[in-house]
Amino acid sequence: NYPLYGDMSNRVMKILETYTPNVEIYSIDEAFLKFEGFDHFDLIESGFRMRKQVRQWTGIPVSVGLAPSKALAKIANKIAKKFDQKTGGVYAIDSAEKRLKALKWTPIEDVWGVGRQHAKRLKAMQIKTALDFVNLPDEWVKKHMSILGLRLKRDLEGIPSIQLEEFAPSKKSIATTRSFKNVLNIFTSLEERITTFTLLGAEKLRKQKSCATALHVFVRSNPFNPDAVQYRNGCTLTLPHATDSNFVLNRYALMGLRSIFKPGIEYKKAGVILLGITPSSSRQITLFEQDTAKHAVLMQTLDKIHRRYGPHRMKLATQDLKQTWKMKREHLSNRFTTEINEIIRVK
Repeated sequence: NYPLYGDMSNRVMKILETYTPNVEIYSIDEAFLKFEGFDHFDLIESGFRMRKQVRQWTGIPVSVGLAPSKALAKIANKIAKKFDQKTGGVYAIDSAEKRLKALKWTPIEDVWGVGRQHAKRLKAMQIKTALDFVNLPDEWVKKHMSILGLRLKRDLEGIPSIQLEEFAPSKKSIATTRSFKNVLNIFTSLEERITTFTLLGAEKLRKQKSCATALHVFVRSNPFNPDAVQYRNGCTLTLPHATDSNFVLNRYALMGLRSIFKPGIEYKKAGVILLGITPSSSRQITLFEQDTAKHAVLMQTLDKIHRRYGPHRMKLATQDLKQTWKMKREHLSNRFTTEINEIIRVK
């Protein structure tokens, strides 16, 4: 229920922004707040007030972790959540003693920024906790985990080294993929899916004011069915110019599908990945580019219609008008906060 989740997340973030203007929305249910210049404020008390206000205004329980750096704040948050009966949902790593204790308590695989492969390697070296990691030589960390690993080490030492991102960076690629409830073996069925995936990606592209210069299309059979013929393939196409147009992107996506489609295969998954993403403002116009202005106006109109009347109101001819492929959501809750017809009724 993305409309409900997104709206509730936005409400929580708006509350957090009243406590400090420096907010990084890290994900739909997580944010970093920077309290710069709050030296004379009781931040622990602010944490409890923040938690209470979010619960009262949205009904959502949250945990608050306070620390000198982002990596330590993540650990503090985990402690606040795990031991909420003792911490009241708020915990601060505000001393050297607390920092060392928290690092010793945290398994290396749970450290924010340590990926699966790095965790596996570190554990093989008997580096089992965040404290073990912090005690490694800087030279080793930089050599084997790059400058990013060294910044993480500094962050865990209580030296802020991972900056707050107040403005989310634009995505470098946009992927739309799905596994199908039932296998598909007809080209037109796959064609409809690929068209829909492409248009969903194009909409995200325009939302972040970007264009794509290439795209990748892939299909695959069901790897978990030993009786089925196994097949997987994909192709990457370079576009003639950077674009966010549904028509151009879909034309090339279907071109790619035709080149990899193999009759007789039962397809279980497919997807489209938009690549080479650049800002729309820096897009270079080529001599042979046609209908760019017309497409731009049409895409703006299309997006306005979808914003006003809901998604998927207007479709390309290759799309399924009934959208029979859409996700299984038998237990979908109502969109209480964004749809007037689904609002909670009190009798």
